[in-house]
Amino acid sequence: MDVHVVVAPVFGTNCCVVVADTVGADGRRDCVVVDAGAGTAAQVDRVVSDQDLVPRAVLATHGHVDHTWDAAELCARYGVPLRIHRLDAYRVGDPFGTIGLGTGGTDGAAGTDGAAGTDGAGGTDGAGGTDGQRDDAGPAASVSAALVQSLADYGATPRDFRPPPDVVPFDGAVAAIEAGDVTLRALHAPGHTEGSTLYVLEPVDRTDDTAGVVLSGDVLFAGGVGRTDLPGADVDAMLGTLRDVVGRLDPGLVVVPGHGPTTTVRRELDTNPFLG
Repeated sequence: MDVHVVVAPVFGTNCCVVVADTVGADGRRDCVVVDAGAGTAAQVDRVVSDQDLVPRAVLATHGHVDHTWDAAELCARYGVPLRIHRLDAYRVGDPFGTIGLGTGGTDGAAGTDGAAGTDGAGGTDGAGGTDGQRDDAGPAASVSAALVQSLADYGATPRDFRPPPDVVPFDGAVAAIEAGDVTLRALHAPGHTEGSTLYVLEPVDRTDDTAGVVLSGDVLFAGGVGRTDLPGADVDAMLGTLRDVVGRLDPGLVVVPGHGPTTTVRRELDTNPFLG
């Protein structure tokens, strides 16, 4: 499967358009969109149009708003559901309240997501790593300034968020997500949030050393892992995920994280200080 990555202008979320290998009878290929961050809808539309694709679903690796902001727009436009793990589905309707932030005001308390607290900035530097340490002012206070500024630069406020019209949760430690001709293996990977999920894309025909791609959301980054100091996060669950889920991935998988540069499972197992 092909993976086209577009980067959101807000918080730098990596939004992925995953394209099926199979060409349909109409000459078009199916696709799914993963992690529709703020400002990605227009970029996704261009990929869909340029590649003549048929979107079949929007997926989220977890329910933080920097990964779901444009989901409603894309779901409505293409008439498709948002798929997300059952344990994070509650976040979609109230992404600010469930992260410990409000939606009103412009003073910073209204920040928009744990999002800037959930991205690589919070995870890859270790500050939001598996030790679960909080800033003295609390996580919401520590991230709100960056959140408000990033949204303001984009021309939005938390009040502008709209939930997707159709949310279809999935469940289980391992699930097969089928959307048209696109099939992904969903691995439950709690810790950053209760329902965080890794999506594994395995090639139909392994004719080289490529094992496929894993979309790791805010669980695993190049050189770091997701923060565990926001509501719903759990240090022990993250440690279990890193040991039992990430640690058992095929080392040949290419990793597309929720923020920041791509890497490989092998590189992270060898060099990531949180995976030692």
